[in-house]
Amino acid sequence: MRVFTFCLLAAPAACFLAPLAPKLSNTALKAAQADNDVFSRSDFMTSGVAAMAGLSLVLPALAAEEGGVPAAAPVDLGVPPVNFDLSKEYYKDAAQVVNHMKYATFMNRDTPNYENIAKSVKNEMTDFVSYYRRFNNVAGKPSFSTLYTAINVMAGHYASYGPKFPIPEKRRKRLQQEFTEIDRNIKRNR
Repeated sequence: MRVFTFCLLAAPAACFLAPLAPKLSNTALKAAQADNDVFSRSDFMTSGVAAMAGLSLVLPALAAEEGGVPAAAPVDLGVPPVNFDLSKEYYKDAAQVVNHMKYATFMNRDTPNYENIAKSVKNEMTDFVSYYRRFNNVAGKPSFSTLYTAINVMAGHYASYGPKFPIPEKRRKRLQQEFTEIDRNIKRNR
């Protein structure tokens, strides 16, 4: 099975070897094309694209056959957030926003009140950034810049997919790393 997989993966690589092939003179090229012995470069690339498209159908089946990707472990979210108002104290507000973002990041579609929580978190993120980015002593803090980045990631997801769709696993991992860094900076008052 592994040899078969290797062959499937290695075949499209030949598409990139076409520029390395020796050039035929115009006379030899016309003679070869007349005899239908040679593919044109566009024919060769088209066959490579077809092979890549075939791989996109075969590789998920191979992954499923070998066990596939393990499902994400369910996360205990705890009590859903209720208060989304800012207190106008930076570290308290930053910790609150991060905790609400963590909750929203790990929610699934079956989480009660999913859409309303996602909308409230989105509005809270907007209010937080709108209020604190105008203060130079806050905007320069490492916790604010990392939190701003995390807010942009979540806001981008909500702008593209809306508050009805959960955040995908790849974004969750990135956000979890940023949340860890933000928490560390908040504890250090940075």
